[in-house]
Amino acid sequence: MSGHSKWATTKHKKAVIDAKRAKSFAKLIKNIEVAAKIGGADLSGNPTLVDAVQKAKKTSVPNDNIDRAIKRGAGLTGESVDYATIMYEGYAANGVALMIECLTDNKNRAAAEVRTAMTRNGGTMADPGSVAYNFSRKGVVSVTKTDGVSEDDILLAVLDAGAEEVTDQGGGFEILCEATDLVAVRTALQDAGIDYDSADVEFVPNLRVEVDAETARKVFRLIDALEDSDDVQNVYANYDITPEVRAQLDEDDE
Repeated sequence: MSGHSKWATTKHKKAVIDAKRAKSFAKLIKNIEVAAKIGGADLSGNPTLVDAVQKAKKTSVPNDNIDRAIKRGAGLTGESVDYATIMYEGYAANGVALMIECLTDNKNRAAAEVRTAMTRNGGTMADPGSVAYNFSRKGVVSVTKTDGVSEDDILLAVLDAGAEEVTDQGGGFEILCEATDLVAVRTALQDAGIDYDSADVEFVPNLRVEVDAETARKVFRLIDALEDSDDVQNVYANYDITPEVRAQLDEDDE
């Protein structure tokens, strides 16, 4: 399990799951609004919006909510959508590097919530640039494993489109490419009849830190606290977890 992938959530009580689901919906809607504001409401001419909508649909965001978000973002409802992207850098347990991406309409609130989450959960803030050099901006496409689609099939489909690497992530495959090749790679998958789960531009770590189970729990607790903020859109980290440690963490869920 690589550090830039979203960490698998453990089993929680229904109320907690529902709360996280609501926050997830809100963040996906925000992505749609921003994509529509930048590139317009026409999906055929806005690949960023296409990816934002697909991701929302795969997370079961209702179509009515998606349609309203597109219109709101594109300015078709008379409402104003004004979000700023802010990056914060920091460290979790054992020197694990964090890139915290905020999408907010209130910079002061976002800064306060990030600092509070870091302070209360064993993290430390870092100066701008002191962590960023550990990461590269890459296109990341996720494909769930299905019968009849092998790693070789995916490689064959995306190699000429600019894909740099295809890795087996256990439950699926992850394709890395330059951010500028993301649309070409996902289009190549579609042309080959291969369904993809998500296509995003992410901060991918250049060097990963292998962590034990106890460190992983601390890192996850911090990431969870950060993602509890409505202003935090994504958290990227450079931890790496071995299958043995993953098995230990899975025991926590039972």
